Amino acid sequence: MSLAQAKVALGRQEAGHEPVVPVLEDKEFRKFQKFIYEAAGISLSDAKKPLVSSRLIRRLRHYELNSFGEYFHLVMRADQAEEFQCLVDLLTTNETYFFREEKHFDLLRTQILPAREAYPYRIWSAASSNGSEPYSLAMLLADELGTAPWEIVATDISQRMLETARKGLYPLEAAEKIAPEYLNKYCRKGVRSQQGMFLIDAALRNKIDFRYLNLNGAWPELGYFDVIFLRNVMIYFDRDTKKELIARIVARLNRGGYLIISHTETLNGIDHGLKFMCPSVYYKN
Repeated sequence: MSLAQAKVALGRQEAGHEPVVPVLEDKEFRKFQKFIYEAAGISLSDAKKPLVSSRLIRRLRHYELNSFGEYFHLVMRADQAEEFQCLVDLLTTNETYFFREEKHFDLLRTQILPAREAYPYRIWSAASSNGSEPYSLAMLLADELGTAPWEIVATDISQRMLETARKGLYPLEAAEKIAPEYLNKYCRKGVRSQQGMFLIDAALRNKIDFRYLNLNGAWPELGYFDVIFLRNVMIYFDRDTKKELIARIVARLNRGGYLIISHTETLNGIDHGLKFMCPSVYYKN
């Protein structure tokens, strides 16, 4: 906020008016762009400026700050590790829902799972967000594989989303895309303090290994996978970041394994060594 803006804001407060909402200046936005690129490899376009402003304004109000620049300086302090993670969460969390891009789950059910050759069958949800994707996968695997062993590793850069995912508690409206038979078998309607919510069955929750992971940072030992879901992530990465990430992802795929990306994404121009199966789905020979 400029000196002139601060004077106007002060005058309005003294006159009994509501405080002026700080404006995210271009130079401040550039700092957040650089921050999230260096922290997570995400390239925020200039069109994302209103989104960044709307997501961060509550943090300014929480700390009673007058500008986004003040908030940025606060986050960069050595004693603000928790707020640092909060900023990462706010800038990386994206919309998700159960059984998003349903054709991928149909393909898994009708073509990929019937061709499986080894157990335990392992799937990695590489950007699991609030848990909707890995729980959708878990319902499908539990239903299709029966007593055959399977594992799901679900990772995300947002600690806040991981906490939500581990709880497995969602508002009832989030169940819109879940098939009735899955709702009956794998979900429990909330009562008392959880009224208006539904809870993923404990047996299913316990089958998923939720972990923190920055796709553009150092990775813990994850093992190898038969299917990797990497959806709605690369749209935020530049070309070089995509190339490096895909090389690392492909190295984690078993031979005969599948990489599934979003229908809004493409691997065109990236030397990945995978066989094209159908739009958004690739196979490792």
